[in-house]
Amino acid sequence: MKKVILIFFAIGLNTQIGISQEHLPPIPVEVLVGNKAIFSQLVLNRDFSHNSKFSLFSLTSYASFYNKEEENDLAIINQITYDLGKGFGFMGGVNVNSAVGLTPVIGPKLVYVSRKFLAVSILSYSVDGNHDMSLFGLYEFKPPINEKTLLYTRIQVLFDHSIGERHHNRSFLYFRIGLKRSKLNFGFGANLDQFGPHKEFIENYGAFIGWDF
Repeated sequence: MKKVILIFFAIGLNTQIGISQEHLPPIPVEVLVGNKAIFSQLVLNRDFSHNSKFSLFSLTSYASFYNKEEENDLAIINQITYDLGKGFGFMGGVNVNSAVGLTPVIGPKLVYVSRKFLAVSILSYSVDGNHDMSLFGLYEFKPPINEKTLLYTRIQVLFDHSIGERHHNRSFLYFRIGLKRSKLNFGFGANLDQFGPHKEFIENYGAFIGWDF
């Protein structure tokens, strides 16, 4: 599995190198220091070229738990999307998480972007015969407080369910609230995670800091 993940990272890196460097959106990187784990996340969203209908969306998160009895958690979303217009698209790619491993997926995607709002919704269906269905959402609201400071809020959700085996695979609900000044954002956050068919629940509360590279 590790070799497969490394190969996929190499493919994603080569793809990123070939993507146009014009009008690049920022790459948000975040670290949350919580009561049970240190959580980090990186989000990459790139069009293949300025007028291309194809884009790459990649999200990588990693949780390192202080308790050695807890398994560290890696989650990866790597998807190429074809834009159908007005924020709608159709994607294909590979998802990785600790519950189901590496899964090739396809499905619809909806994106809305404005100065105050960011909304990304992705419905994924596995094409490896396991018939897994997952819904991922990332939603930000950043209203201005004054000329230099914004209120920063984010909700991030995942629900991954095995239709074939009729059980829960993986889900989470992440909250962030704080301030954003230029490329820096910081505040307080909560990660609520569930793992496996028995829905093992882990909650992690703490302070986060992020930077838009």
